[in-house]
Amino acid sequence: MTKHGFTLFVFFSAVASTTCRDEQDFCESKVCNEREFKQNHFYTNEKTYGEIPLTLSHRLLDALPLDELDGPVSRPVRGCVFSGSRPTPLKEPLTLAAASQDVLRNILDLNESVIQNEEFVLCVSGGKLFPGSIPLAHRYGGHQFGYWAGQLGDGRAHFLGEYTNRKGERWELQLKGSGKTPYSRSGDGRAVIRSSVREFLCSEAMHFLGVPTSRALSLVVSEEPVWRDLFYNGNVIKERGAVVLRLARSWFRIGSLEILTRTGELDVLRTLLDFIIEEYFKSIAMNDPDKYVVFFSRVVNETAHLIAHWMSVGFAHGVCNTDNFSLLSITIDYGPFGFMESYDPNFVPNTSDDEGRYSIGAQANVGLFNLQKLLEALKPLLTSDQLSQCRQTLREYSQTYQQRFHELFKAKLGFLGNQENDSYVIAFLLKLMEDTGADFTMTFRQLSEVTMSQLQTGSIPPSMWALSDLLSHEYFRDWVQLYLKRLSRMESDSDAARQHRMQGVNPRYVLRNWMAESAIRKAEKNDFSEVALLQKTLTEPFVEQEEAERAGYSSKPPSWAQQLRVSCSS
Repeated sequence: MTKHGFTLFVFFSAVASTTCRDEQDFCESKVCNEREFKQNHFYTNEKTYGEIPLTLSHRLLDALPLDELDGPVSRPVRGCVFSGSRPTPLKEPLTLAAASQDVLRNILDLNESVIQNEEFVLCVSGGKLFPGSIPLAHRYGGHQFGYWAGQLGDGRAHFLGEYTNRKGERWELQLKGSGKTPYSRSGDGRAVIRSSVREFLCSEAMHFLGVPTSRALSLVVSEEPVWRDLFYNGNVIKERGAVVLRLARSWFRIGSLEILTRTGELDVLRTLLDFIIEEYFKSIAMNDPDKYVVFFSRVVNETAHLIAHWMSVGFAHGVCNTDNFSLLSITIDYGPFGFMESYDPNFVPNTSDDEGRYSIGAQANVGLFNLQKLLEALKPLLTSDQLSQCRQTLREYSQTYQQRFHELFKAKLGFLGNQENDSYVIAFLLKLMEDTGADFTMTFRQLSEVTMSQLQTGSIPPSMWALSDLLSHEYFRDWVQLYLKRLSRMESDSDAARQHRMQGVNPRYVLRNWMAESAIRKAEKNDFSEVALLQKTLTEPFVEQEEAERAGYSSKPPSWAQQLRVSCSS
């Protein structure tokens, strides 16, 4: 075994494997309790587990109905929330391409030296299990691009268990790209380097931008061939398999409830919903007869806030299906996402989205559609009066979103307090940006760096290339006068204080597609240096960094970036 130090690269050639049960024939699933589940499956073999000081637990095993059958045979599943499914180890040799120090230390209470342990790499890639782990695949459905898609589920992900850290926080660990499950349909259960690099980096980038999100612990790549039709045009190419270990407070999503209502499993629906409220919405009293109404109201409000936060950093999710929308209102399932460069409300990062359903400007409306589908899922459990209350909450969604959007963009412009004209000043700027194609991220960042005097005189330095683009607009001077007048009304506020305030909310670096693509191209050649540089840069997105500046991460995007395309293929 060859080990490369710090943080990122650990190479080795031995991959442990164990024998799973024979695959089951197509049949109806049954449910069982935790003891039966363990006895009937392969979890009593101690060689299955790695020697890592991280013990997982499973609250849900005794609380939720489980599929008695295990194995990767794709099949319809009923009467349960999870199915047993063992990860399929990646083929050797394996490389630990990246690991998050923040997740290791501050979430999992692990020392950084653990990444040098071969057992760790096995555990985070599916070759072995963490102590206490019982891997499961979650059953859910969803509306995809506006249409009910039926049973979906974790087709290439394995829920490993839950860890409670020394701060009392509970985190659920999941492998992605770890092999087939009963929900794989025609898929191979794998993920490729290309999509895995993007998910690892963006999960961490969004966290450090302050956006509620799942996290990523590690990225392991292999030499295992994986075949993908990148743009669904019949051009199948060979790529390499990879696994990301990701974490979230919960992986339940709107589709978790939808599938149960659609199949008429109302007892299971009530059981799951009660579990979700009791475990993740602690402030809701379980004996409250309106607990489902309160739950729905909370999800509506927090979803509105999340999407407003996406907009404030120029993030387009790309696949806002109900199976990708978290019930805890965190960002999950990073696929063909994109950070908008030139400001364009019609920006669509996903080339598979031919109609632009999930354009950045449509995300708030799509959020409303998804919440309507959530209400449909809850409807069988609600009285007519409760249903009316929930419908009223939905009618208030737009106002909730607009209010949060307004607050975030006021902060981006450095405003304190409220003025009647604030919404107009924000909308005016966004219109100028749209007309000129000004860069979203750097326009706001450079407004946080320019002085009021430079704005007043129009003497904007050439290095402020995004503001220079705006300067060409015939109405830019009019906007500047409105902006400076608004700033002048904030008594006892200095220009330096405004700049400091704005630089704390306007990032200098986001994970632009061209940056991710540059790292991916190197990673596919086993050069993970740019993955490491981006990881380092994006942990401090509001701070100017010498290496990042040399790499051009705050410069105008290169011309070849305009030709990049990302799709649902991963």
